[in-house]
Amino acid sequence: MKIDVGCAADGDGYRCRVELSDGISTSRHLVRVSPSDLERWGRGRPVEQLVRASFDFLLKHEPKESILGEFDLSVIKRYFPDFGG
Repeated sequence: MKIDVGCAADGDGYRCRVELSDGISTSRHLVRVSPSDLERWGRGRPVEQLVRASFDFLLKHEPKESILGEFDLSVIKRYFPDFGG
């Protein structure tokens, strides 16, 4: 699975566009990352690495088609309590 991540700072943190491609189909997602999300789960990594790791985690739990199209990064913890960024 190819994961492309591009993030831009906005007034409330970051907006990240994520594209998941398996060679057959592609899904696109918009993820908002707050400064507190980055501090909590980033462990010093750039926001793009945190988002990529988060999608690696999600893809181990569900197919790309089941991942929400737009969400706040902190929502992952609600669906998957073992999420750690």
